[in-house]
Amino acid sequence: MIFTHDTEHALAVVVDLINTGGAASGTEGLAGLPQLRAFVGRSAFSDVGALTEADLARVLALRDRFHTVFRTADVPTAVRLINEIVGEVRATPHLTDHDGYDWHVHFFAPGAPVGEHLAADCGMALAYVVAAGELDRLRTCEAPDCSRVLVDLSRNRCRRYCDSRTCGNRMHVAAYRARRREAAL
Repeated sequence: MIFTHDTEHALAVVVDLINTGGAASGTEGLAGLPQLRAFVGRSAFSDVGALTEADLARVLALRDRFHTVFRTADVPTAVRLINEIVGEVRATPHLTDHDGYDWHVHFFAPGAPVGEHLAADCGMALAYVVAAGELDRLRTCEAPDCSRVLVDLSRNRCRRYCDSRTCGNRMHVAAYRARRREAAL
């Protein structure tokens, strides 16, 4: 484990959030409140109240801003973007041990709207990545027809595809077939 459990969870949430977007997936995965509720549910958020259209608008805006962080390889730009995101929320760090997880830190105020929750926890997770000198772990899938993002948490930094069962498998099969064609000539 490179980062703490809660940091890795927040990184997975930000990847999922970005990949719901049309720019990353080709279809809009957060088209309304039912999709936002599903996202909140699968992200295992705690202490999130009723969701509103304002929450959806804030989450969609954050998704675009987080995506910009993944697309930059420039540390000063990433720092500026992350600082802007976390600087817009009232961070109230506190220890919690909910849902069977050991003690960990939440950066959002209890009962905060989902947008503040995402900005604080996911923004801080991205801040930890940059502070650790690991910005290059934030990537876009290398499959030519995919623009989904990923966080490479592998020990040797070898993860290239958003999903080894889809993009990775397709690319490996294509490379195998190309080698077979080459050998047949």
